[in-house]
Amino acid sequence: MATDKASWRSDALGPGRTLELPQGKLRVHETGEGPPIVFLHGLLVNANLWRKVVGPLARDHRCVTLDLPLGSHLEPMPASDLTPPDLAAIVAAAIEELGLGPVTLVGNDTGGAISQLVATSRPELIDRLVLTPCDCYDIFPPKIFAYLKPFGRFPGAIPLAFGGMRLRSPRRLPIAFGWLAKRPIDREAEDSYVLPVLGGAGVRADFAKVISGVDPRYTLEAAEQLRSFHRPVLLAWSAEEKLFPREYAERLRDDLPEATLEWVEDSYSFSPEDNPERLVDLIGGFDTHSAPRTTQQSSSVNG
Repeated sequence: MATDKASWRSDALGPGRTLELPQGKLRVHETGEGPPIVFLHGLLVNANLWRKVVGPLARDHRCVTLDLPLGSHLEPMPASDLTPPDLAAIVAAAIEELGLGPVTLVGNDTGGAISQLVATSRPELIDRLVLTPCDCYDIFPPKIFAYLKPFGRFPGAIPLAFGGMRLRSPRRLPIAFGWLAKRPIDREAEDSYVLPVLGGAGVRADFAKVISGVDPRYTLEAAEQLRSFHRPVLLAWSAEEKLFPREYAERLRDDLPEATLEWVEDSYSFSPEDNPERLVDLIGGFDTHSAPRTTQQSSSVNG
């Protein structure tokens, strides 16, 4: 049974509801009207990652935030294998169930990898693609989080191994949120990230399936297929990135036909936590018919 702290979701995300998808139950939040934007988070966080971004964008957009089954969710999906292609299929099914049509798909961290798989498997559902710092190429997962892989075989050990994460201070370690967020995360949101996998056996079982399936072969294959992805792509990459190096953003810019690279200053991987104002400006100003990258667009952070 989820505690109130585990189940908290920011009011800024809008009302939540549960979709009945072929893969199982998926919790979503929705607010605003206008062209649809769908937000995807990564491992061991949830829809709250986007709470500082959704509010301002909802003035002109229909903002839909998914609570993916990545370890900080509340609705287990026991019937799904939750491999990366399965997760992409869940996102596609949610877009179709909500009747959104082609969307702007925004991904961070693991959610960025899933976004790439949606773009390559169901391109007709994507109008624009926004990748903030995320798994790509041979990074899936980042090396510092490879220690999580054994928990795919032993999910029952998670409460014992990570029970200390109920306290706030260990959460700032590099192997937790220390290299993902530049500054401490709001307590309510951080609790909602940490507590579900510690408290729910069904959530742990989902996380075990996800972490067992994470493999760079998926992102390498997606990267190759994205060479022929002819939709506008915004790479909003953190200038102080520690886990997904700047050169990976530049490589994506060069490989994707219609990609634009913009730097987000004063931020680590969780730019929606560290610098949401910059992200709101970039996503809100991302024109559907953005021109392909130029020399100026490919300049350095100080360029």
